[in-house]
Amino acid sequence: MSTWTSYPKISEVIAEPDYRLLVLFRNGERKHYDFKPKLTEPAFRLLQDEAFFRTVKVDAGGYGISWSDEIDLAESELWLNGTPVNPELATA
Repeated sequence: MSTWTSYPKISEVIAEPDYRLLVLFRNGERKHYDFKPKLTEPAFRLLQDEAFFRTVKVDAGGYGISWSDEIDLAESELWLNGTPVNPELATA
């Protein structure tokens, strides 16, 4: 029996002020992800530069997001630890 879990793929990611990400998933869900706690981790220290942080993009196939070949996050991290956006309060 397989224990593989599939998570919704990402369709869009938007860098917001204060190191937050707005992640839009292909299933229509939207989540905010607070990236600030990760900025102290060695793998993510370069993202303390806000201009570089804003260069985030969706990886091919929607399996994650990335800033470079070395800095990325999987869709599972964003899905599991993101905060759902209330559609009634979301701005377009």
